[in-house]
Amino acid sequence: MKFKQVAATVLISAATAFASIFVYSKYLQPKPEGLFQNGSDDIPVNYASYTPGTMPNVNLTPPTDFQQAARIGTPAVVHIKTKINPRQLNNNIQKRRSLLEEFFGEQFDDGNSRRYYVPGQMASGSGVIIADDGYIVTNNHVVDDADEISVTLSNNRSYKARVVGTDPNTDLAVIKIDASGLPYLLYGDSDDIQVGQWVLAVGYPLNLETTVTAGIVSAKSRAIGINTRQRRSAIESFIQTDAAVNQGNSGGALINTAGELVGINAAIASPTGAYAGYSYAIPVNLVKKVANDLVKFGNVQRAYLGIEYNDPSRMTEAQLREQQMSRDMGGIKVLGVPPTGAAAAAGIKEGDIITKINGVSTASVPELMEQISRYKPGDKVSINYMRNNKEYTASAVLKNLDGNTGIVKATVLDYLGAELSPLRASDAERLGINGGLMVTNINSGLIKKQTTMKSSFVILKADDTGIASTDDLKNALTGKKKVRLEGFYPSDRYSNIYYYDLDLSNSVAF
Repeated sequence: MKFKQVAATVLISAATAFASIFVYSKYLQPKPEGLFQNGSDDIPVNYASYTPGTMPNVNLTPPTDFQQAARIGTPAVVHIKTKINPRQLNNNIQKRRSLLEEFFGEQFDDGNSRRYYVPGQMASGSGVIIADDGYIVTNNHVVDDADEISVTLSNNRSYKARVVGTDPNTDLAVIKIDASGLPYLLYGDSDDIQVGQWVLAVGYPLNLETTVTAGIVSAKSRAIGINTRQRRSAIESFIQTDAAVNQGNSGGALINTAGELVGINAAIASPTGAYAGYSYAIPVNLVKKVANDLVKFGNVQRAYLGIEYNDPSRMTEAQLREQQMSRDMGGIKVLGVPPTGAAAAAGIKEGDIITKINGVSTASVPELMEQISRYKPGDKVSINYMRNNKEYTASAVLKNLDGNTGIVKATVLDYLGAELSPLRASDAERLGINGGLMVTNINSGLIKKQTTMKSSFVILKADDTGIASTDDLKNALTGKKKVRLEGFYPSDRYSNIYYYDLDLSNSVAF
């Protein structure tokens, strides 16, 4: 009897265990990833961009090894150190005489000269060798206003460098060292860069030695306003990546896994000033054009299409409705066509929507700006545009800012580093003057380096010459070593007049 009880107990236990295993494997155990959803034999996984039940065409190859790209990239990326010498700036202010002083002819002028001391500065960044005879491309803000520039190669050899040319509009500059047989990077094609593609950032962050970081392209044709806040004519169409970039990486290389240069690292998006997940590089197809112009001409030969437009991404819904625009219109709506521009000659009209330049999509303002910026005056481009829901193609010969296709040489106004605008007749009348030239923005250049002038300053005279236009100022400065600019600020129009002394000895004017 005892034996039968033991046998029955064993049989019941075995049956219970078998049933538990069957139930778990049938209903509870999660299925491995595959074509069907977990827990189902007949509900397929619905992959994005694929219809249910089809095999997803997904490349599951492990990430590329970056050793070869790093070996190619690091010898051609250099450490740039700059020095700005201490200097004193004069801000000459003269009190205007009151009406009583004017009437009685008494002299109560208490003119004075305020002297400002600017301490010296030292900074560092990165650069990329683009030719074996010492031409290096970097950011304009790396070498901006520098009195001394030194370059250290990856093998620790150091050289003094000189500036070949700068372009604040794209934040690019070319410098030169006296050397030969240097390693340099080959240009890639930034148009071939795809979102999700692996890229490497090479540079000298935080004064460290050569540093390589990896990430993916997370967006293209990105505008973040970092250049346009300083210059109205700035060009932004960045490659956005999540490769770690910090201060000191500016001017360094963004390369693909073949070791080709696809961008110049220029900025980071950060609430703290340190890397916070996003970095931005100037696409190499734009870098090539700017660098070649700076080496050949000393300045950028910028082409213009000759249209007026607004950026939908910066407009309110009310403004979009007013101009019959939308954020997803797939192109740039033409709001005006100056009669002397390239677009007018090609037959482009107000209301047309430009969708492509030379077959490349221009669905956003940054994309349009980048495409046009790759060409020089005199280049012919094809334009795809929509009119009354029909697509057309036109051919346009791009022009320079003067409305022709000639080579534009740098003038003394370019060396001033300021944006200038003649006063409107109504403003001049309100201010009680015949005319003047307003400084609307100050960038890198002689005015920033030598004076304390601020935006909104109205230039009335250059020495004893009255100024009412940019041509007046250009003619007054050309050929002079030194000049004094006289004017006022609208905020204290009837209190002070200001004098700013400029040394033009090293500019193209002399």
